[in-house]
Amino acid sequence: MAGTSQLIQIELGPPLRVPKPDWLRAKAPVGDNFHNLKKLARGLGLHTVCESAQCPNIGECWNHKTATFMLLGDICTRRCGFCAVPKGRPEPIDWDEPRRVAEAVATLGLKHAVITSVNRDDDNVGGARVFAETIREIREVIPDCRVEVLIPDFQGLEEPLKIVLEAQPDVLNHNTETVPRLYRAVRSGARYERTLTLLDNAKKFSPGMVTKSGVMVGLGESTDELIEVFRDLGSRGVDILTVGQYLRPSRDHLPIARFYTPEEFRELREAALRFGFRHVESGPMVRSSYHAHEQAESTSAPRVV
Repeated sequence: MAGTSQLIQIELGPPLRVPKPDWLRAKAPVGDNFHNLKKLARGLGLHTVCESAQCPNIGECWNHKTATFMLLGDICTRRCGFCAVPKGRPEPIDWDEPRRVAEAVATLGLKHAVITSVNRDDDNVGGARVFAETIREIREVIPDCRVEVLIPDFQGLEEPLKIVLEAQPDVLNHNTETVPRLYRAVRSGARYERTLTLLDNAKKFSPGMVTKSGVMVGLGESTDELIEVFRDLGSRGVDILTVGQYLRPSRDHLPIARFYTPEEFRELREAALRFGFRHVESGPMVRSSYHAHEQAESTSAPRVV
């Protein structure tokens, strides 16, 4: 793992020095499904964002045989201040990875597979081709499996986005993460307008595509700023929105400004629904892929396979 000196050190506000609220206490991951999925991923040389990003829902999701596979290695070319994925110089692209991901999806008998990746700013087109090939490989071995992709911004390039869309994922997700004012600290190398353009172009290049985005709260944003983000995403036709609490992976990451209550998450959901989203998942433990299969079912017509 890259040294902690490579992580962004920006204080957005005084660190919160109170215990986690009870509603943020996840159960420890246990059970046969959890251990079998972990063994399967290791055996195929695959990475899951569930582990790399220290997701609090790993026990619940893995015991339901739902996992988010992370393509293109486990080293990210960016150094975002919120993210637990290791940063540094990535290994060469593994062109056999799509086949192995499809094998894992088939072995698990998944009905909804979520595929994401680290940022590969060294080769955006190559990264997009791995996404596209993974979608095709999954469809080859388990045709009725829905495939959701959580993609990086490809540095604003249109060609990689088109490559992914041509493979026809069932859901195209790109996370907004935070409000524009905090982008420099939270999303190193990203641009708010670039994210909006990508989501806009997804609908433009592939009419009918179900699009999705996610936002974290607790980094120092205001409610008014969040509402403006919801408005911007709604105006781009985004179908699914997820809103969850930011949890600090380590002392070397950005501090938590505050914990939102379950009631505040309910209020954010109601506020977001005014802007035309077809599904809003909002809660303390919500992450981008949490209940992804239910979101897809609520926004997509059955696929003809």
